[in-house]
Amino acid sequence: MSLKTQRKTSYVLKDTVDELGKISRESKSALWRDIAYRLTRPSRVMSQVNLGKISKMISDGETIVIPGKVLGNGYFNKKITISALYASESALKKIKDSGSQFISLRDLAAENPKGSNLKIIG
Repeated sequence: MSLKTQRKTSYVLKDTVDELGKISRESKSALWRDIAYRLTRPSRVMSQVNLGKISKMISDGETIVIPGKVLGNGYFNKKITISALYASESALKKIKDSGSQFISLRDLAAENPKGSNLKIIG
């Protein structure tokens, strides 16, 4: 794979980038290649999105992808599907309490290899 993962120390991150790259090649989907590329950037520029921002930008029933971390700051009451590399404990609690669903990037890529009807935030 041409993405630079050799300097990353997290095995979860390395495996996710490799899996997303594999799925993007098999399905010819540029979306998963873009997400994998964003995850290889330095951690200081990796996306960190608060639930309050997500709540303002998204309507019910949508599926969003965050190439980074979901944080639990803000009011959240939407029923959506959120996929990210990581999520804080408070974010997971708010997501569960609102009736929304959190799934990993690898699981979402396996469910939707073409990357259709997804929104990227961050």
